[in-house]
Amino acid sequence: MSRETDRRLAERVRSACIEAALAGYENASISGLCHEGAWEAAISAIRMADLDEVLTSRPNAPDQP
Repeated sequence: MSRETDRRLAERVRSACIEAALAGYENASISGLCHEGAWEAAISAIRMADLDEVLTSRPNAPDQP
């Protein structure tokens, strides 16, 4: 992998983790969990993020040979 390809992959992974954490925290907060419980839910959501989906969705990937 080139450095640019690695960087794009890392950016997609980071975005997926942020999205999972925000959704997990929001859902937990709506369900009435305290801040600490919502934080644990956010971390759990990151752990359960579908990394296969991140790897297969390649929005800015260069054309494959």
